[in-house]
Amino acid sequence: MQSISEIYPLLASPKKVVITMHQKPDGDAMGSTLGLYHFLVQFEHTVNVISPTNWADFLNWMPGVKNVLDYERQTVAADKLIEEADWIFCLDFNTLIRTKRMEEKLSNARGLRILIDHHQEPQADKFAYGVSDTSKSSTCEMVYDLIEASGHDDKINTAVAECLYTGVMTDTGSFRFPSTTASVHGMVANLKSKGFEHSKIHEHLYDNFLENRFRFIGNVLMNRMEVFYEYNTALISIPQNDLIKYNITTGDTEGLVNYPLSIKGIKLAAIIIDRGEERKSSFRSKDGFDVNTFARKYFNGGGHFNAAGGQNKEPLEEVVRMFLKAMKENKEQLSNYEF
Repeated sequence: MQSISEIYPLLASPKKVVITMHQKPDGDAMGSTLGLYHFLVQFEHTVNVISPTNWADFLNWMPGVKNVLDYERQTVAADKLIEEADWIFCLDFNTLIRTKRMEEKLSNARGLRILIDHHQEPQADKFAYGVSDTSKSSTCEMVYDLIEASGHDDKINTAVAECLYTGVMTDTGSFRFPSTTASVHGMVANLKSKGFEHSKIHEHLYDNFLENRFRFIGNVLMNRMEVFYEYNTALISIPQNDLIKYNITTGDTEGLVNYPLSIKGIKLAAIIIDRGEERKSSFRSKDGFDVNTFARKYFNGGGHFNAAGGQNKEPLEEVVRMFLKAMKENKEQLSNYEF
């Protein structure tokens, strides 16, 4: 994988471009892809954004989202665009398998794959150009770095600024996580100078849910959360019946894993959700516990030091047992309790 800086001189030459992201995109995935989209179209590239799956309704306000293709629903059209693309930008994922059903098509595409990502252990041999930097707060920060390093700050319009702010804000937990470096604040200051309204973005993302989600959260916190104080750990396990009962859709469980971290002393918070075809896990940590290693070792996953995820095919009850066993195996890192 060659340095992404190699493409900077080529930006002015119009090409057919596809930009894609990981399945079930979050604010950073959608923000980085659309931010890059609004940047590249100013060079007269033909640009299309493809999501491997659907996405949360609270992202539908974003400029350009109406033109994003859902691969699962628009497979034929998306495949044609991938086949014809000169450049395929792969944002906010480190391995092609994270694009779900798109993996084979992307792997066989004739176009040059270009990686922009901040997760550990990228599949570097699959990309012609790219940048992978785990020290970065978000992929949106990395797209911003690309724009600045290529000498095109003048092309950060309101649409670019809104999209990039969305991703850096969500991936830093509204600027509370350790990844919120001085460079992040410098980026936000520059984006603000472009004239967008940051408070409107917060409203779109956090004040835009239906009543059923709040009743679902109440049920989760009351009936589905266990706290293991002796291990400084909290676990939320959600059966599929709960998702059906409360009519939970994509995005409604976003951020739930962070709730237990507000409990005094908790170092590790986990949520395991029965999605029917698989069990999806998310992990968050503080005080030096590495959930990336934890997710990779026990749950077929990975991510960042303080935020990671995984997936399993075993039944929910079995995955919960696996988690409890893993928790106990990591007692030296998690616990200050005298057993």
